Amino acid sequence: MEEAVRDGVAEQRERLMESFRIYGGQYAELSRRFAAWLGLHSTDATAVLEIAAAEERGTPLSPARLSERISLSTGATTALLNRLEAAGHITRAREHSDRRIVTLRSGGHIQERADEFFGPLAHRLDATMSHYPPQFLEQVEAFMADLSTTMDSHLTEQDRGDTGLPPQP
Repeated sequence: MEEAVRDGVAEQRERLMESFRIYGGQYAELSRRFAAWLGLHSTDATAVLEIAAAEERGTPLSPARLSERISLSTGATTALLNRLEAAGHITRAREHSDRRIVTLRSGGHIQERADEFFGPLAHRLDATMSHYPPQFLEQVEAFMADLSTTMDSHLTEQDRGDTGLPPQP
């Protein structure tokens, strides 16, 4: 009996992981299309979206934090920010009392363009989620947070070489 339960959990985990892989692929394709629509390289578009999303959350990014979020070296991030700033897609501001701290802000047109591109999908996702009770969505939210924490821990261990695998560059 215990083995059957364990097999059922393993099968369910595999189905869930396959669903996440499919969703991840779809998300990557949507991101690629957004970048093409803006006329940007996909990494540049990802950076713009990260900057805009952080602003919306009320926690604007620094260049160092953006570098971590999009997995670029500090030098590559600087070059990316130079391109985005020259094109008017972002600004770098020194808003903090410590003038060494740089805050990244998206250009006003970026949020408008993102809303235009992602708005129809947001409405469809809202309609889909409206079919589920709030308690279920809270459980999914907690589950996703747990998965994210687990993945972050694993990646950190890999970076330190704690998993037996070589550290990532």
